[in-house]
Amino acid sequence: MSSDLWSFSLATYARPGVEPACLQLQMAGANVCLLLCGLWLEQRGTDCDEQRVEQLKELVGPWDREVVQPLRALRTQWKTLAEDDPVLKGLREQMKALELEAERHLLWQLEQAAQDWPRDEVSASGQWLESLAGSTASPNRDALHVLRVAATGT
Repeated sequence: MSSDLWSFSLATYARPGVEPACLQLQMAGANVCLLLCGLWLEQRGTDCDEQRVEQLKELVGPWDREVVQPLRALRTQWKTLAEDDPVLKGLREQMKALELEAERHLLWQLEQAAQDWPRDEVSASGQWLESLAGSTASPNRDALHVLRVAATGT
């Protein structure tokens, strides 16, 4: 298992089926960085409780709303136009790199928030993923299962 959240996230995302599962969850309104953090916390054996879940959600909210989502929206908006415009295609690739860097920073913030939480707790449950997915969990159980299975192989 990767010790830092960024490396864990890259290794998990690269596994078969994870990218489409993440995109499905993202389209349903879930925050993929938050879900990857949940998987990382499950792998570390960190106990999931309501206070910790809320702390992570509150940390993600402003950065996701003000930084990540606007970058993603602009990149998505340019997709069709960029097919026929090499300059815009290059700008879109730069936007994609900025979006990834913003997500990397968000993962770093999440890791810092959870760094001192006890690991390998006897009572640790595997509820991080469902708790952080919130209302998107129930209709996307298959996608969450893909993530959980992929994370066990990292």
